[in-house]
Formats: sequence, structure tokens, C-alpha cells
Amino acid sequence: MGKKLLVLIRHAKSSWSDQTLSDYERPLNKRGKNDAPLMGEVLRKKGITPDLFLSSSAKRAKKTAKHIAAAIEYPFESIVFNRELYLAGEEKLFDVISKTDDAVEVLFLVGHNYGLTDLADSLTGADIENVPTTGIVGIEIGESWLSIRPGKAQLQFFDYPKKYIGQ
Repeated sequence: MGKKLLVLIRHAKSSWSDQTLSDYERPLNKRGKNDAPLMGEVLRKKGITPDLFLSSSAKRAKKTAKHIAAAIEYPFESIVFNRELYLAGEEKLFDVISKTDDAVEVLFLVGHNYGLTDLADSLTGADIENVPTTGIVGIEIGESWLSIRPGKAQLQFFDYPKKYIGQ
């Protein structure tokens, strides 16, 4: 077993047009529906496929995960949707990640800010400030998910839609 790769993915841009919907039920807007497949394609070109794909169970996170999975040819029914990841902060994310089985080499996690940005900064010291919607942060962890510690991981990549749109 080598180093572990954690891929943090912030959900795509969501719609605020229907004020009757709860935050949990908000769908993707048009930009989100375009950005999610684009970033899935970025991951596909990098040749990165998860051994485990976790996602918040909020509608906008589920839809983002579905678009990413389609682009990398990962079976949608294999994605693990976890209510605990909905608006999870850094501590909860640490907790979930550290419980991952070490047979998993690559872990994808679709979630929300500010937890994702806080976690990425804490792990790597990269001072990203803000992972934008559909932003993807690749972080190399030690040999075990249990070894996840602040300042002990390496930033491998940080990609987001505006890097690729118009190219």
C-alpha cells in the first residue's frame, strides 16, 4: 500500500430560484449542470478513479456526484450518500475520513463549504481560502486514513471550472 489520495469535491452551483425548497433540497442551476460534467472530465483526464466515493446526501451534492461519476465511468449506485456530510465541518470530515478502510487507496468526497476549504487548508497548509463550487482538491495523505493530521498532507492539485472555461 502506498500513499492515499483524498479528492475533495465541492458541490456544483445550486439554484436559489424556488424559495419554498429547503437548503437540503436545492437543485443544481444551469451553471452547476455544466460545471459538474466538466470537472468530471478533468478527473477522467488525470486518470483518477475512486475506490470509495462518498457524498453528502443533499440534492445538489448528489447531482454533482452523479455527473462526476458519469464522466469517470464510475457506477452511480456505488456512491455512498451520507447525511452526516451535509454541511459537515472540518472535525466531522476528519472523523468520516479517518474511519475509511485502508484497502481504499483513492477516496472521493463531495461536500460543502466551509468544511471542505477548512479541511484542505488544515491538512496541507495551502491557504486556499475558498474552494469554489465544483472545485476539486487532491490531497496526498500518509499510508493510512487513520494517519490523517493537520499539516501532514501534500496538496497534489486544485482545480475549478474557471481554470478550464474558455480554453
